[in-house]
Amino acid sequence: MTDPSASAAARRPGEQALTALGLAAPDPDPADASPHSFPGGGRWRTEIPSCEGPEALAVVLKESSRLDVPIHRISQGSGVWMLTDAEITEMVEATAERDIELCLFTGPRGTWDIGGSTRTDSGGAGLRARGHAAVAGCVEDAVRAGKLGVKCLLVADEGVLWTLHRARAAGLLNAETTLKLSALVGPVNPASYAVYERLGADSINVPSDLTPDHLTEIRRVSAAPMDMYIEAPDDLGGYVRMYEVAELIRRGAPLYLKFGLSKAPGIYPYGHHLRELTLATAKERVRRGRLALDLLARHGADGDMAPLGTRLPGTLNRFEISS
Repeated sequence: MTDPSASAAARRPGEQALTALGLAAPDPDPADASPHSFPGGGRWRTEIPSCEGPEALAVVLKESSRLDVPIHRISQGSGVWMLTDAEITEMVEATAERDIELCLFTGPRGTWDIGGSTRTDSGGAGLRARGHAAVAGCVEDAVRAGKLGVKCLLVADEGVLWTLHRARAAGLLNAETTLKLSALVGPVNPASYAVYERLGADSINVPSDLTPDHLTEIRRVSAAPMDMYIEAPDDLGGYVRMYEVAELIRRGAPLYLKFGLSKAPGIYPYGHHLRELTLATAKERVRRGRLALDLLARHGADGDMAPLGTRLPGTLNRFEISS
């Protein structure tokens, strides 16, 4: 296991100049640091989200090579059902060549069906799967994607998560399939985070407005990998937290650093009418990743990256599955 005290020794933003001016911040409390890491070592991995098809994927892979941005996972937001078998196969093969995990979203969601409550000020039930038919659609997507070689599925509903976890345990999905909880239903307290872990989540998105103290609270009850937008899309708040990356890792490890993009129009569900925007934003997300990684390096906090090619979450706590 990586020593969490290593990140505590990293230089913090502006530290030397502020100390010289008598404005030094208090020393980090070692008790705040997460004691957890990824299996196989390392405290952080990277993710490029919103990669909506083979063409966008090719842009991401080319740009990541040009800018030397290491990638552990690439995720898509429109859904399995918005891709043909040939497109999914092309994405599976391209990511496998680079030993990158590919994660595709499952099925119908509340914002894309006939339910009107999602368009109210309260948002209604959000992205959750409304009714048996929506759950069935998510399962259909999961099984289809699995047969085509996809080993990571993105989920936005507690019932769908538990159902896919049961399907995995029953052998209906590959045993090494990982289930990733969407940021749009992400937990905001340690109790709910632990529940999602027990429902089968292997990687849990949390909203990007959680404070470092909130991350510490979560890490006192769960070691399940955490996903967090370092820069969040506008529909998730548009938060930009690059200068906090080292502290977010120190508090939240094991942590996926997600390089989103604020001030960009939405592209879900993707189609060729959004092609130029999608390719441009895919390229810029990689550049944002380079900016964040450069910042980590300048602060001496870039040494705890998990090995490339690693994807499994380690041993996690689950609810018992009754027969």
